[in-house]
Amino acid sequence: QVQLVESGGGLVQAGDSLRLSCAASGRTFSAYAMGWFRQAPGKEREFVATITRSGSITSYADSVKGRFTIYRDNAKNTVYLQMTSLKPEDTAVYYCAASGLSMKTMSAYYDYWGQGTQVTVSS
Repeated sequence: QVQLVESGGGLVQAGDSLRLSCAASGRTFSAYAMGWFRQAPGKEREFVATITRSGSITSYADSVKGRFTIYRDNAKNTVYLQMTSLKPEDTAVYYCAASGLSMKTMSAYYDYWGQGTQVTVSS
């Protein structure tokens, strides 16, 4: 089992930056690829970013490419999502997730999920 706890969400203005953190406990953090997903009201959960076990390779949704950065610190059992140039359409609950497979963009491939953290971007 892996327990994931997100933090860092909040209310910001368009153009602002925010960093989300996801702290893991339980099984070896470095054994899992990690991903960030988000879900806006009335919409399905969507892929945001993913990172390999070592952190050497990342992948992003087109909607956030160039604005968001995913990275991890395996010594701290934490994965981060640095978000810049935030837009109102980035408003959602953000979830981190752990997968035994790398570079997966579909939520079905992720075995463990956090409870989510709300990000609200005002215009």
